[in-house]
Amino acid sequence: MTQKTEPFFVGYLKVPKGLRSFLLMASLMFVGGFLAASLVIGATQDDAGKAGFRFDYGRQTVTGVVELKPYPLLRVTKGNDRIAVGHTLMLTGGGKAGVMDRATPLHGKLATASGVILERGTLDMLQLRGGKAGLKAAEGEASIPTSEPLGKWRLAGEICDGKCLAGAMQPGRGLAHKACANLCLIGGIPPVFVSSKPVEGSEFLLVASADGGPMLQSLYDKVGQFIELEGELERRGDMLVLKIDETSIGLAK
Repeated sequence: MTQKTEPFFVGYLKVPKGLRSFLLMASLMFVGGFLAASLVIGATQDDAGKAGFRFDYGRQTVTGVVELKPYPLLRVTKGNDRIAVGHTLMLTGGGKAGVMDRATPLHGKLATASGVILERGTLDMLQLRGGKAGLKAAEGEASIPTSEPLGKWRLAGEICDGKCLAGAMQPGRGLAHKACANLCLIGGIPPVFVSSKPVEGSEFLLVASADGGPMLQSLYDKVGQFIELEGELERRGDMLVLKIDETSIGLAK
């Protein structure tokens, strides 16, 4: 009489016949579980939409008045087929660098800006070419157009860095993007508040401090979170600027 033994798996030996079916089923269930988890996680993420560098537009060159607060902006006075007169463009440099140093000598003056557009829906930004080819003084006189105050608002949404949000990264928002966004903001990239509901026809608002300057560094900790806040809203051309009351910020319910 022979004694029946249970099959035993040893990693460096062949798989016993009695365990082959079990191991095959276990492997398929393991892979299937990861696939199902990835589908569930993916379904819960915001759709980034069609966003990114619009190299298909070609190099864009426009002229306008440079404004520095809260971040370098170009109030377009001479546009092209894609960028209309009256449009307000956020300006950025390559990588995670802003262009405050390049824009400061041109504050309140006419300048010609050239580069590639980043675009996400109604949000866009111009990444300047390097050196004077990207931003240089233009002939003529001009002054910064006036802004239209729109009163105090209470909003819910998320603070993001404008460049990644406009398409430099996908999706460019959320807690997973927090560290990257803060590096961009430290480098001088303009921050954008994404409102949960449209405000005066737009869900994207350029962020400023309560006094109209750059966003305070104390708010970096709130980047990527769904928050509620209050602030004064104003219109600059076709762009909305939100001057945040830092004391009003709290997590959204």
